[in-house]
Amino acid sequence: MTWPQPTREDHDRFCQLEGWRPVRNARGRTGTHYVTYELNLPDGRILRTRISHPVDRSAYGRSIWGHILRDQLQVDEATFWACVKDGALPDRGAPTPPSNALPADLVHLLISRVGLDEAEVAAMSKEDAVARLQKYWAEGV
Repeated sequence: MTWPQPTREDHDRFCQLEGWRPVRNARGRTGTHYVTYELNLPDGRILRTRISHPVDRSAYGRSIWGHILRDQLQVDEATFWACVKDGALPDRGAPTPPSNALPADLVHLLISRVGLDEAEVAAMSKEDAVARLQKYWAEGV
């Protein structure tokens, strides 16, 4: 498949959509020659990418674009364009919690306030856990 020629604006849009954060220098300002972004990955790595000023419709050449995709953004071209055009975020391997998982605050309250043990809390459904906490607040038991 052929893709449009990538621009600095496309690169910036990708970073903003995926939630990359701008990097500031020691004086609290962003760099003057580049816009630099970082993204923390679930596995502990930190990706960094730089976009030359001004962020405009200036196009990248094939060689530099290949480097940016492979080494900085760590996505393929199809994934990049799916994000820029459709807002589809890349799969970075972030674990998805099960739909029936108990919120951490609820688990903490059940263990620390109500006095239940972890195994008992782990076996509860969300509805049962909320009902047990409400009973504790209402009756003190």
